[in-house]
This record gives sequence, C-alpha cells and structure tokens, in this order.
Amino acid sequence: MPQGEVYSISRLNQEARQLLEGSFPLIWVEGEISNLARPASGHWYLSLKDESAQVRCAMFRGRNRLLRFTPENGMQVLARVRVSLYEARGDYQLIIEHLEEAGHGALRRAYELLKERLAVEGLFAEAHKLSVPTLPERIGVITSATGAAIRDILSVLQRRFPAIPVLIYPVPVQGAQAAPLIARMITLAATRRDCDVLILARGGGTLEDMWAFNEECVARAIFDCDIPLVTGIGHEIDFTIADFAADLRAPTPSGAAELISPDREEWRQSLAAAANRLRASIRQQLSQENRRLSWLRTRLQQQHPGQRLQQRSQRLDELEQRLGRALDNGLRHHQSLLREYRARLQHYNPLQGIAQEQAHSHQLRQRLKQAIRQRLDLSTQRLQGLCRALDAISPLATLGRGYAILSRLPEHELLHDARQVQPGDRVEARLAQGRIVADVIETHRK
Repeated sequence: MPQGEVYSISRLNQEARQLLEGSFPLIWVEGEISNLARPASGHWYLSLKDESAQVRCAMFRGRNRLLRFTPENGMQVLARVRVSLYEARGDYQLIIEHLEEAGHGALRRAYELLKERLAVEGLFAEAHKLSVPTLPERIGVITSATGAAIRDILSVLQRRFPAIPVLIYPVPVQGAQAAPLIARMITLAATRRDCDVLILARGGGTLEDMWAFNEECVARAIFDCDIPLVTGIGHEIDFTIADFAADLRAPTPSGAAELISPDREEWRQSLAAAANRLRASIRQQLSQENRRLSWLRTRLQQQHPGQRLQQRSQRLDELEQRLGRALDNGLRHHQSLLREYRARLQHYNPLQGIAQEQAHSHQLRQRLKQAIRQRLDLSTQRLQGLCRALDAISPLATLGRGYAILSRLPEHELLHDARQVQPGDRVEARLAQGRIVADVIETHRK
C-alpha cells in the first residue's frame, strides 16, 4: 500500500493550476504565432514559439475583440499573459490578456514603466483632479491647427453652444519634437489664463503616432496646470499617459467637446423654465403686495385722525359719566361704612366691657369658693369612710384583739399550717406591740 496521501488526477491538476497562477504575475512574452485556431465560440487558440521551445496559449472572446489587428500564423507578437494550466488535459498554457505586434513591444514596455512610476508619485491621484466648469467663459484647444481633431471639436462646439469663444493653441501632435512643444503650450496656457478650461486632443493613430502624449514632460505639464484640462486623444480604446494625468478623459476629440460644452437646447429650456418661474414669482409677489396695499388702505381709513378724535371724544363723555356714577356710589358706600363702624365702636366700648367682666369675675369667684367647700366636704366624708374600711380589714386591728403573725426564720416565711415547721425551727411572732422570737418544741396538725 502507498504511504501518505493519494491525490486524484483532478485534484493534482487543480492544485498545479493554482500554484502556477499564484506564482506568476501578469508577464510579457514575445514569440511567433503558430497553430492558430478560431472556433465558432469566438475564443482563439494558438502556440507561441521561439527557436527552441513553444507553449500553448488561449485568448478568450472578450479580449480578442479589442485587438486592432488580425493575427496570423508566422506573425511575431508581444503578449501580456497569465500562466495557467488546463485541468481537463493537464496542459500547461498561457492565457493572453493583451496582444500586439512585436514592433510595439519596446514602446509598450516603456509606456507601462512610465505609467507605473508616475502613478506611484501621485500624478494620477483623484485628489489633484480639478472640476470642469459647467458654463465655460472661454475654451482653449491644444492640438494641431490643421488636423481633423480641431474640425470635429469646432463642429461640436458650434452645434452645442456657439456663444462660447474658442482659443486655439496650435502644436504638432506627432513627431520627435511634439512632446516638448505640447508641454510648453500647456504651461503657456496655464500662465496666460485666457481660458477657464482646456482640451488636449488629436485624432487616432498607431502607438508610435500618439507617443508624444505618453511622454513624461507632457504628463508633468498637465499635472502642474491649474486650469481644468480634458483629454480627447485617439479612439475609445486608446489610453495615453496624458489621459491618466488629465482632470477628465474623453474617448475622442468630439467627446471632449461634448463633455465641456453645455447643450444650448437644455440651457434654452432651463432659461425658459427659469423665466416662467420668475414671471410666476413676480405675479405672486405683485398679488401679495396688492393685497397688502388694500389692507393698509383700509387700516389708514380706520385710523384717520378725524375719526379717531370723534371716537376719543365719545369715549371721554362715557368715562366722565362713569366717573360721576362711581363718585356717588363711593360716597354712599363710605357713609354706610361710617355708620356701621360707629355702631360697632359703640358696641365694643371698653367701659361697658370692663363692668361686665368685673361682674362675671365676682360671680366666678363665688362659684369657685362654693365648689371648693363642696369638694372638701365630699373628700372628708370619703376619707372617713375609707379609714373605717381600712381599720376593719387592717391586720393591726386583728393584732390589737390578741392575735399574732408567725413567720419562720430566717426566711420570714408566713406560717399558715403547722406542717410548715418542725421542732427546733425558730419562728417570729409579730404582736400589736413588738415581736417575740421563739423555738418550736412540738407541732400538732389538729
């Protein structure tokens, strides 16, 4: 039996594919096309070879549709690929993401290196992008004065909003001297500030034709420009370094003109709607002011001095009559109060009250003396009765008739029964006058 884990073929191929795809980033390879096949699915299958080796490749339909040339067997190409493995057959293969003729390879590599370096420096960062004005006062166009791009741009601007003036900054857009001249013109436009938005444009062409827009000096001039700059370079699939550095990219020169120019029909409709709103607002304001004027006129009539004087005079007569009635009523009320207070004062004369209180005090003194005598007599009688009852039940009275109270010593326990003592016990006898201590000689229970 085999030692360790046993892999299935499917698992082995799957893990081998994952290992290959995880170990290699996207890479560029160069070789000659052979065994090119274009099945009905739209995918392409081919081999890339050099003098001593070859490798299978696949380019799927979504990618090969973007190519601007038709590859053929024997053609030398440069491919950007992912390393992979076809699990069903266990074939090692390359997945082609991009394909171009080998003559463009050096330029493409330089393009990628510059793009990566400038991106790291932050020249493409969104934080540095400027906003394009909604309604530019003047548009500047940096392009060839004789190319098709300027004609397309002017045609679009004339159609969309002919009232905006256009200033053309003519530059060559192709050739060895084009890049520094384009950079110098961008700097000049930013310094003069004759425009509030710029278009950098040229028509389509090969990678070599548009290389001036992939130069570092142009990208840095765009980054340093403090006027919003829109690029419209080549066709929709063309991306240049200038596009990444610009504040806004359009797919074509015409598209750039579309992006920065307002639509006059939309503005006409917007202005018409604004005018309608303004007229409606003015009518509403006039209506409100007319109502306010009418209200103020009514108030003015109501507060006319003559009318107010007449009302005040009538009010004065009314107040005078109310004052007379109030004085008469007040006088009668105070006279009535005076009579009432005089009667109450007479009723509460202190001399009369003193005499009454003296008589009442003498009466109370007599009643108190009588009550004290009655209470003393009653208490004396009650005390005598209690004394007689106490004498009747007092043990002293019993002792006075010859009886004695015996108690056993030393506890002084009262004796009621002869069985409470034994011969030899000492007892005490309490008499009416004095005490006797004796010893018990004998006891009899009967």
